[in-house]
Amino acid sequence: MKKMAIFFTIIIIIVVGVSYMYLQYQKNQNEITNQNKIYEEYLNKEKTGTEIATIINKAMDSNHNNGVEKDENGKYKDNGKNSINIDIKMIDDDNTYNMEKIFYGGISTFTSYYRDIKFKCIKIDYHKENGRVKYMLFEQITQ
Repeated sequence: MKKMAIFFTIIIIIVVGVSYMYLQYQKNQNEITNQNKIYEEYLNKEKTGTEIATIINKAMDSNHNNGVEKDENGKYKDNGKNSINIDIKMIDDDNTYNMEKIFYGGISTFTSYYRDIKFKCIKIDYHKENGRVKYMLFEQITQ
């Protein structure tokens, strides 16, 4: 009888442990899906410079809050799990600028010059490890 009680106790512990791990996995996947939706809503859609400034601020905050390291140039490194980088290709001067350059150069200056200019997200890349958005490329489509 005692062996039977120990056996059922072990089975219950295993079931509870597996259930907990599954629920944690499901919670993490929902979090990734919700975070990706924020960024994926920009894909192949025309957005104004003001909206681009908003997504840059979100990405900068996300990197800061997740403790993503910066390189010697002050650009956030790809850490393989929760970093995000954004590049913006300008047709004015045919250059591509990273989000840090725009952010530290003055996001308010960017919005004052490009507030009504249209941009389009033409590329999104994902981290291989967990499927989170890791890179976005916006292209200026109006002047």
